[in-house]
Amino acid sequence: MECGVRQGGLSSPLLFCLYVDALLEQLGGTHVGCHVDGVCLNNISYADDMVLLAPSIAALRKLVAVCESYASSHGLLYNGKKSEFMIFKAGNKCPTAVPPVQLNGIALTRVTRFKYLGHIVTDDLKDDADMERERRALCVRANMLARRFARCSNAVKITLFKAYCSSFYTSSLWVRYTQKSYNAIRIQYNNAFRMLIGLPRWCSASTMFAESRTDGFAAILRKKAASLLSRVRSSPNSILKMIADHVCCPVLNEIILRVKSNLVFSF
Repeated sequence: MECGVRQGGLSSPLLFCLYVDALLEQLGGTHVGCHVDGVCLNNISYADDMVLLAPSIAALRKLVAVCESYASSHGLLYNGKKSEFMIFKAGNKCPTAVPPVQLNGIALTRVTRFKYLGHIVTDDLKDDADMERERRALCVRANMLARRFARCSNAVKITLFKAYCSSFYTSSLWVRYTQKSYNAIRIQYNNAFRMLIGLPRWCSASTMFAESRTDGFAAILRKKAASLLSRVRSSPNSILKMIADHVCCPVLNEIILRVKSNLVFSF
């Protein structure tokens, strides 16, 4: 082939996944990397965004070597300058002297956080940074609505608010965060609605959401948690099945707690 897939095309991710499917099989066939309940989990890939998971630098180098060999034989080239590696902390412990990792002869930069598919992952596995990212995005969207649709009716404003300010991308994965981060995005959400509708800052949040038939921040998180739990449990994917059956999974436990609190609240 003399051309690649179309940038931004709907079928491009699927076509590229088919092109690199053999690479994923090779990585899984090495049985090198992280294992959870007997399931080899050494790579997570979506189109050209790939994450390699390994318990040691030696294992990571073996996985990188497989990727380099496949890319060389299939006309691909990894960008070493855009690739990074991160070491997750074990509690408060983290090694300081780490051997270098190279990709195509370029030493990879060690980072403490990176954004994968829009979600910020940190080396301590806390979600405060991702919640702050979403809080800032919420602030931008709310200000845009208040500026452009100031003369619209409240019904139109509420519809726009539900469409633009209640998505909270990847919020179902928030399981380890401080109360400060939670309150910051919750207050931002409440104030955004007050500003759009023109309500005073001291009015009751629960009352204004009930009168406008709009979900509050906690209700949105519960619904998203229930949706993720349902999709994980019904997925045929072996990795997701392992997560759904793992009683110690922090994401699953947090989702179950949110769903239970939703049932108690509804009752």
